[in-house]
Amino acid sequence: MLAELKIHQLRYVLAIVDDGGFHAAARRLHRTQPALSMAIKELEQRLGQRLFEKGATLTPFGEYCVPRFRELMSQHDRLSRDIAAQADVQAGHIDIATVPSVASRVIPRLLTEFIAAYPNIQVSLHDGNSDFVRQLVGNGEVDLGITSLWQDDDALDFTPLMHDAIGVVCREDHRFAERKTLSWQDLQGESFIRNGTSRLLEDTAAAPLLAQSAFFISNMISLTAMLEAGIGITTLPRLAFAEEHRQLRFIPLEVPRVEREIGLLKLARRSLSPAAQAMKGFILERLVNPEVRTDPTCPHTIN
Repeated sequence: MLAELKIHQLRYVLAIVDDGGFHAAARRLHRTQPALSMAIKELEQRLGQRLFEKGATLTPFGEYCVPRFRELMSQHDRLSRDIAAQADVQAGHIDIATVPSVASRVIPRLLTEFIAAYPNIQVSLHDGNSDFVRQLVGNGEVDLGITSLWQDDDALDFTPLMHDAIGVVCREDHRFAERKTLSWQDLQGESFIRNGTSRLLEDTAAAPLLAQSAFFISNMISLTAMLEAGIGITTLPRLAFAEEHRQLRFIPLEVPRVEREIGLLKLARRSLSPAAQAMKGFILERLVNPEVRTDPTCPHTIN
């Protein structure tokens, strides 16, 4: 039968050895000497062997036990510190998945501020289209997802963060380039290039644009090249528009006004770790209501 070791009793043994006696150890531990002696006697009874003889002199069995007690106490204290750090959000690891437009335009500033507030938390970022983000969250491979094109799923919790308006993107010499706004009827007859966010036009008055399109491009680099070559026009959310491409223009689509809703995704029936909970709170604080400041970085996948 295994002896049940109590941490405080092992700590008493080490204190007696380190301080050179029961009296000194009791004083440092703020215990009475009789209480200390009783605790040691109880431990010896559990072990079935004496640890001390003639005061604070270790028995051979005691000499065998002390280094092992030290090793156990060291592991215990280290584990206690690690758990406390996790609980206090002083340490931990978070996996986040996000659509590329958010990863490149919103996340850099967000993570810079988060890491400054929580310097000992490690963050891994994965980017892909909205289906990819949803899959990672649903499989429990990441703690949180930031995604768009949301569909209801009882297994997932979705918290709205912001709305991202859709606009028309064309080359600077296109007849639309100087327009302030556009309606879908203005786009009739144009060479329209569909992309990964074109699903947002479905079930709106602009849906006929999808039927007349002969092109579909899922990659932002390829789409940008086609637009700069004057092959056609497309629609994109504001965050997905590559502002550093000076040859291109973004014109808001006002009729119909179409927006994608970007939100925070997590498993519905699983609690977040303290670190992930801190990240969730941080994201909600920064992105819900305040105006989103973006970085002019181009995402490589359109979503």
